[in-house]
Amino acid sequence: MSRNRLLFIITSALFFLLPVLLLVLQSVSETWRFQAGQGFTFQLDSFEVLTSDPNLWSATGWSIAIGAGVLVTNLLIGILTGKALATMDFKGKSFVEAMMLSPILIPVLAIAMGLHLFMIRIGLADTLAGVILIHLVPTVPYSVKIFQNAYRQMGSDLLEQPLILGATPVHQLFTVELPLMKPAIRSVTFLTIVISLSQYAITAIIGGGTVITLPMVFFPFLDTANASIMAAFSIWFAMIPLLLYVIMEAILLLLPYTNIPWRNRT
Repeated sequence: MSRNRLLFIITSALFFLLPVLLLVLQSVSETWRFQAGQGFTFQLDSFEVLTSDPNLWSATGWSIAIGAGVLVTNLLIGILTGKALATMDFKGKSFVEAMMLSPILIPVLAIAMGLHLFMIRIGLADTLAGVILIHLVPTVPYSVKIFQNAYRQMGSDLLEQPLILGATPVHQLFTVELPLMKPAIRSVTFLTIVISLSQYAITAIIGGGTVITLPMVFFPFLDTANASIMAAFSIWFAMIPLLLYVIMEAILLLLPYTNIPWRNRT
């Protein structure tokens, strides 16, 4: 094992695996402080309190549906817009790039308040589609920038080769562009899902109490000041990004040139 690989494993264990392990231990134990020499007492009361909430399962379903919808929409907008900004030169391109990043600079709550009346008029308030649309505001700028950089790294020469050889744009997308953009797709997957799931205020405004997500269920638990319940909810909350990430990885396996055992058989 090389020195750099060993250093990476040790660093990962210290900054990722160790905090996760402490979180898991706290979720199945009474509130304890290891630095004070308190013992570990196994219990599952924190998960029983968590699952006793009548809105937990419906909020989990809503969160998964919203996260999936936001992810798919971000992929579509990010790939199309990022490719256009990376490969095309047109008048006002700098202005368009600045406008694409403007939602990051403007408070999302202010945008949600302004769009609320508009969504009521067109019938999108208190609906799943309305919540997905408002979650695009804080997520799309990142997706566009990530895919724009991915297309810039490919270069125009690589993108022109499939067209010269007679490939259609759709065939080029699935056989050349998407396989080369797997790291960008993974980054967008985690980033957009985590940002979307963390939205509380704009979901409450646009969802109107009809669309209830996990942050809205989590908020009342803050009054308990029980570290075990907080840890249990954190683990439950983290399962959604991991689930959607695993699904995305399974979809990426279907792309050409993927190193999978059954495809490499001779």
